[in-house]
Amino acid sequence: ATNNNEAQTPEVQVTIKDLPITFKVKYLGSQFARGLWGIKHTRRPVDHLVSAAKSLPPNKILPFCSLTVSLDGVRMETVTSKQNAVTNFTIDTISYGVQDLVYTRVFAMIVVKENYNLKDENPFEVHAFVCDSRAMARKLTFALAASFQDYSKRVKEAEEQGGATVGGDAKGKSLRKKFAIDLRTPEEIQQDITEQETEA
Repeated sequence: ATNNNEAQTPEVQVTIKDLPITFKVKYLGSQFARGLWGIKHTRRPVDHLVSAAKSLPPNKILPFCSLTVSLDGVRMETVTSKQNAVTNFTIDTISYGVQDLVYTRVFAMIVVKENYNLKDENPFEVHAFVCDSRAMARKLTFALAASFQDYSKRVKEAEEQGGATVGGDAKGKSLRKKFAIDLRTPEEIQQDITEQETEA
């Protein structure tokens, strides 16, 4: 009976109270991204990573990893036969998250490298993960959205307490990190792209 629910996916909603949540996924890898947010900056890297994964020799498989989404960000624990590696992406370095529209079991996020300087040609990286199901990729996207929501609330509260009207400081306050999460289904994203192309 559980399979029927998965097809409808209304129960996918994740709230701040549900965090942290851990997902068992396969890590596709990372690629440079040309921008901070938008499916246009994740599509090509995801295509590239998927085709690289498809051409892996038979004895090589994608590493399994546990992806934990919490209020602090995303923690990736990769387990291989040789070692366990942990990578933390703090919420303020993640700028975008989306369920891919071509490979609907793939979740991709754009991360801004910490300590990058303006001369760095590629400060943005796309990290992509293969989920067991399309519904799981969707849930992962919603989990990150809940984390973003909490983070923006905390930033707003800090700004209000700090008083954003201090002389000459108002401008600096608006520099807080922007981020985006695309909660549309792959079909809705595709339709939007198709409509834009038709108009053009």
